[in-house]
Amino acid sequence: MIDVRRWGRHAVAPAAATVYFVFWVAASWGRGGVADNSVVFGLFALAIGLSWWMPSTALALVVVVPVLQLLGLAEAPGQDTWTAYVAVALVMAFVAVRPSPWLRLAALLVAGVTAGLAAWLLTVPTLTRPQSWSTWVGAGTAGLRIEFSLLMAALFGVFAGAWAIGVAFASIRRVVVIRAALEATETRFEAADLELRLEQERARISRDVHDALAHSLAVVVSQAQGAIALRATRPEAADASLATIAEVGRTALLDVRRLVERITHDDDVTAPRQTLADLGVLAAAMREAGMELDVVVEGTPALAPSQELAVYRIVQESLTNALKHAGTTSTVAVVLDHRGEGLSLSVRSRGRGSPLVAAREGREGGAGVRGMTERARLAGGWLTAGPADDGASFEVTAFVPSRGERAATTASPAPTSPGPPPPDPVFRDLDSRDLTTPDLTEKSTP
Repeated sequence: MIDVRRWGRHAVAPAAATVYFVFWVAASWGRGGVADNSVVFGLFALAIGLSWWMPSTALALVVVVPVLQLLGLAEAPGQDTWTAYVAVALVMAFVAVRPSPWLRLAALLVAGVTAGLAAWLLTVPTLTRPQSWSTWVGAGTAGLRIEFSLLMAALFGVFAGAWAIGVAFASIRRVVVIRAALEATETRFEAADLELRLEQERARISRDVHDALAHSLAVVVSQAQGAIALRATRPEAADASLATIAEVGRTALLDVRRLVERITHDDDVTAPRQTLADLGVLAAAMREAGMELDVVVEGTPALAPSQELAVYRIVQESLTNALKHAGTTSTVAVVLDHRGEGLSLSVRSRGRGSPLVAAREGREGGAGVRGMTERARLAGGWLTAGPADDGASFEVTAFVPSRGERAATTASPAPTSPGPPPPDPVFRDLDSRDLTTPDLTEKSTP
């Protein structure tokens, strides 16, 4: 639906140009002035058609037309064709809808220049153009300066009015888009809060499983080896060790079963997950709000689905923060580099307008940065966020190892490439203990 609306807006200017050209050709057909005025009508129609796609070219064309008429290279406006300058008003309206403030200012200046040239063409007679506004309305030539000033003011008023309509339409549209984006962001915040709570719960459960199994297996292995060593000489010690193994195993089984039941009760694993391929839709939505967004992807992605979801959420949160704190006219550059041992992500934003949300004093960071950091950690990587080196931008930098690199990092205690530190082995305490010697200091006697 977003693509249909966007392409529909792009088709309005060419459609208006077609209607304009057909109308003026039909209006001049009966008077025999089609051939003489076809260049003027065609250039004005071309300016209207390009006003959305190529606004700078359209603004140049509306100045070129009166210049050509002043030089005698195009038919001058006549009593029946001077209203063709309504094309300038249409161009002003379409250009003013664009979000660039510099382009809008240039359009207003072009409107003043075009109004002056058109008023000169209409009021000042020459040898090649003896007919002018004065003769058309029967006012004579005594008030030439007054007529020029009035016509220029009137034409500029029409052009500026169309420009103001375009600016107002763009403002209303931007408010609607921003409101929808903020509502969607609020919904995502709620979903992200629930998701982070679930992730925290899973992390706590995994720690509980690790603690329970590591301790239980350590006791089981130690007692089993002790029972083997004392089975021939002290069978009563072996029986005590077997009883201890049974009790510890029974307790560990109950703990693990309880934790696994808590994990399986979570039914959100079947929900659709975003991937890196969905970043295009996210970027288009942010551009709709007025953000100047540039996304660069280097290399081929090699991440697990859960890692792609984490990267997507990090980029989404970074763009949302730029929209909230740097304004709707912020400039954001997103770089995703897959050419290394994982994904290197950089999101740099610079604000050019007033922020939508005021900064909070006395707080270091917010839930958004903490959430992004937690997501990067769960994906096996790291994330930093803070002011960039230039002092005028805010930069989010993250690294997520690829699937193969992540496995290699986990298996090797000393990785050779930079990146996140390897996760702790599940049973590090078992690795550090010598299990060949039974530990029966308290269980050696019945």
